[in-house]
Amino acid sequence: MEKYGHGGDVYGYPGVTLDFSVNTNPLGMPDEVRRALIARVDEYARYPDPLCRELRAAIAARENVPQEMVLCGNGAADLIYRLCYAMKPRKALLCAPTFSEYERALELTGCEVAHFVLRKEDQFELTAEIVDLISPGVDVLFLCHPNNPTGRVVPEDLLEQIILRARESGTIVIVDECFLGFTSGVSSGVYLWETPGLVVLKAFTKMYSMAGLRLGYALSSNIGLLDRAGAAAQCWSVSVPAQVAGVAALSCGGWEDEARRIAEEERCFLSGGLRELGVEVFPSDANYLLFRCEQPLFEPLLERGILIRPCANFRGLDDSYYRVGLKLRDENTALLRAVGEVL
Repeated sequence: MEKYGHGGDVYGYPGVTLDFSVNTNPLGMPDEVRRALIARVDEYARYPDPLCRELRAAIAARENVPQEMVLCGNGAADLIYRLCYAMKPRKALLCAPTFSEYERALELTGCEVAHFVLRKEDQFELTAEIVDLISPGVDVLFLCHPNNPTGRVVPEDLLEQIILRARESGTIVIVDECFLGFTSGVSSGVYLWETPGLVVLKAFTKMYSMAGLRLGYALSSNIGLLDRAGAAAQCWSVSVPAQVAGVAALSCGGWEDEARRIAEEERCFLSGGLRELGVEVFPSDANYLLFRCEQPLFEPLLERGILIRPCANFRGLDDSYYRVGLKLRDENTALLRAVGEVL
């Protein structure tokens, strides 16, 4: 059986009491979402709306786009695979390290993948050198904004350069913004109308702690591409509970603002605490931190009931790198205490 390569595998590690391997909102699921799920439980006996009409209308209103520019999926990962099946690209460009499902989906379609290596000496920030690699021979570029596992957003001026160059070269740019709500970064969505080759991916997984419900969406003015990606899915791919939860989540006023405030506070607290312990922490704009420690941490922390994300399976990183999602102050303090004991 293939080894699971992501965070959140509490099923494989019984006894975990604190899961720092995932990057979901430490506030948990909003009460509005919980109430909606309970109130509409009788509807779960039905087949889901295959076109997600109510949900797409709510997303379109939030994003200020027409409904035909919205495609819903069983999480953002589902949409990554669907888009690759729909595009059938011959050559793609990815950053390294970055979210591994881009490369996996591309390889399943027989696509050649080139990598732009993010350097440790640049603190893993994306640099303008990537622009020179975007050419007519590159069919698609995946950008994680902010990047996973590094937490760095794409600088606003560089994001514009990339999109303009891709428009000139005919390269489709897929910008994964699943974590952007936790940052002060600027969305690439401002270029949607003038750039048919742009696709923006978003998800309810992280901000609304709905990982188990699986819900994401894609935005693009390339309706033909969205239609092909929609046709690449099984019917009823978005469940009734997921659709109900998504509509409810979009009604939660101020939720992202509070999550962003907590992320900023806890990022400073946890990164400072780790540095005081002698751990090399890399700058992050998101709700998670990438750090490096020569002394093994995964097993010793697991013995203390704490699960963190080893990053050796990210291209360009080794087994001295780890990622942790931010939690609330008491839990972050517990992590620092445990790391201090190990070191």
